[in-house]
Amino acid sequence: MATPTFDQLLEAGAHFGHLKRKWNPAMAPYIFMERNGIHIIDLYKTAAKIEEAANALKQIAKSGKKVLFVATKKQAKEAIETKVSAINMPYVTERWPGGMLTNFPTIRKAVKKMTTIDKMAKDGTFDNLSKREKLQITRQRAKLEKNLGSIADLGRLPSALFVIDVMKEHIAIAEAKRLGIPVFAIVDTNSNPADVDYVIPANDDASKSIELILGAVCDAMAEGLEERKVEKADAPEEKDNETEAAPKRRRVRRNDAPAAEETVTVEETETAE
Repeated sequence: MATPTFDQLLEAGAHFGHLKRKWNPAMAPYIFMERNGIHIIDLYKTAAKIEEAANALKQIAKSGKKVLFVATKKQAKEAIETKVSAINMPYVTERWPGGMLTNFPTIRKAVKKMTTIDKMAKDGTFDNLSKREKLQITRQRAKLEKNLGSIADLGRLPSALFVIDVMKEHIAIAEAKRLGIPVFAIVDTNSNPADVDYVIPANDDASKSIELILGAVCDAMAEGLEERKVEKADAPEEKDNETEAAPKRRRVRRNDAPAAEETVTVEETETAE
């Protein structure tokens, strides 16, 4: 796992905050200076926070749990869809469906509806419908796919939320906090980091900045998933070795005991020839 360097963050424009008049005082610890009325973020702190968040996300991925990525702003959509899809994690890049976490069973019903429509298309039920019914169902399927397609495999509540732009995604964060789900987020100087468990102070408007940070955390999670695979592959071998190492047992009768009397267990030992 490689944490972005100071120079990489600088080149990506991660240090540019918002205008001074738009700042949130709670972000003061992460601001290095002000230049031409714009706050400059301390990139050394950004790098340290990226590493901290990446390590935590790696452990979540290694334990086999899911992290839900949320970014509905256009600058982040492409990076989310590319990098998060590569590690098979759920994400939301369209409008956040209210109650997605707090009313999760309803969302699961909508996903099941999408699956049912797919089955209808495969088993021939679709062919028996009128053109109008087909059109209505196809439109419904397309709408569900757009809003929920990326979370179709999310069978239970995620173990963490990763958010880009806490102001824009405040509803998602509020739902996560209500359920006690930890929140990771890229936080700009105009935002309040109070509800974020793992703050990554950085420019959340520049696509290069978002892509760089997202790449670092996704790479860390990919490492966690790989380590999980290796451990699972090694587990059966260890079990087999333990079985082989266990002493063999056999049942024998005492020489002086009749056949019907008590038997005892003795351990077989191998002798060198």
